[in-house]
Amino acid sequence: QNEAMEIIKETINCDTAPPAIGPYSHATKAGGMVYVSGCIGISPSTKTMVPGGVAAEARQVMENMKMIIEHAGSNMSKVVKCTVLLTDMANFGEVNPIYAE
Repeated sequence: QNEAMEIIKETINCDTAPPAIGPYSHATKAGGMVYVSGCIGISPSTKTMVPGGVAAEARQVMENMKMIIEHAGSNMSKVVKCTVLLTDMANFGEVNPIYAE
């Protein structure tokens, strides 16, 4: 007899990260994993995109993700998968070193 294992989900909303844009939470914790929603380069203090171009935006995205992941009780060293979407592959050279940090 196969019984479905119940997975308990917890909604994560981080008060130090910029508010989610739309009807979703910052992350969901389920089965010991944290699933972070898409992040963009919004400053938590101004609630606007950070100035300075793609490198500044990428750095802010990583800081926002870090805040959310830590709020959920984890840390960046435990990240298993991260998808980075670029609007122009010409920006790869600027974004990749920030991602590597």
